[in-house]
Amino acid sequence: MLLEAKGLVKKFGALTAVDGVSLGVEAGQCTGLLGPNGAGKTTTVAMIAGLLRPDGGAVLVGGEALRGDTDPRKRKIGLVPQDLALYEELSGRANLEVFGSLYDLTADVLDRAGRAALELVGLADRAGDRVKTYSGGMKRRLNLAAALLHDPELLILDEPTVGVDPQSRSAIFDNLEALRARGKAILYTTHYMEEAERLCDRIVIVDHGKVIADDTLRGLERRVPPSRRLLVDLADGAAAEWLPDLRALPGIEAADVDAKHQLTVALADLARAPAVLDFLAARGQAFQHFATERADLEAIFLQLTGRKLRDA
Repeated sequence: MLLEAKGLVKKFGALTAVDGVSLGVEAGQCTGLLGPNGAGKTTTVAMIAGLLRPDGGAVLVGGEALRGDTDPRKRKIGLVPQDLALYEELSGRANLEVFGSLYDLTADVLDRAGRAALELVGLADRAGDRVKTYSGGMKRRLNLAAALLHDPELLILDEPTVGVDPQSRSAIFDNLEALRARGKAILYTTHYMEEAERLCDRIVIVDHGKVIADDTLRGLERRVPPSRRLLVDLADGAAAEWLPDLRALPGIEAADVDAKHQLTVALADLARAPAVLDFLAARGQAFQHFATERADLEAIFLQLTGRKLRDA
C-alpha cells in the first residue's frame, strides 16, 4: 500500500473535524474521497499531504510514517490544491521553474520535467505565455503540471476541476488516467459524482468527520436496493391508447409516459423487460433508446448520508 491513513484525528477547540479516518491508496489506483461540505475532507487531505499535524493517528507513505515538515518522504507526494497557486505575471514555463526550484531540481532535470509536464497537460504550445492570459481550465492544468515536476509516487488532487470548461475537464481526466496507468497512486476529492464514477477504483465517503463507506463503486451499489425500472425514449407521445394494455401485462407494476416522451415501467423482475419492448414493437410504437435504471453514485451518496454533496 503506497498510502495509508490510520485513524486520523484533528480537533479545533471543541470541534472534532476528523474523527478516526482511515483510508488507503495502492500504486496504480485512484481513490475518491467524497463527503458533504464540512465533512472533514479538506482537513483529511491537509494531514495526508503533511500540511497539518494530526492530533491522533498516522500517515504512512510506502509503509513509513510521515514525521515533521522536513520529512524526506513528503517528496513522494504531489499536491494539486483546490485554490490555484500560480504567478499570473510569469509564463507557464517560468511558473514551473519557480516550483521546480523548491524541489532542488537541477537545471537539466527541471527542463526535462517541465517539458514533459507541459506536454502531458497539453500546454506545450502556450509555455511562453503569461499565466494571466490562460483560461481557467488552462490554469488548472498548469497547476497539475507543477505537482508533477518531481515525479511523485502519490498525487493528491483537491477538487481540481472546479470552474473549468468541459474540454479542459476531459483533458484533466485523460491526464490522470495516463498517470494511473504509469503506476501513480491518486487520491481525488470532488463534488462531481460523474468524475468519481469515471476515475476512481475505490470510493471513501466521509460524513461528520467519520468514514461511513469505503468500497468499490460496485460494492457501494450493492448497498442500495436494486432498481427494477425500464426507461424507454419513445419516438412520439401517442401512448394513451396502449398504456392501459401495457399496465395489464403480467409482471408490470406501473407504467407512465412523461412530457418528454420517456416511458418508465416498473417491473416485478427485470426479466420482463423484453416483453415490454415486444409489446411496443407489436403496436408500431417506435423508440430511440432504452435502458434499465441502476443506482448511480449520487443516489448511493444520498442513501448513506441523507444529504446532497454540497449541503453543509
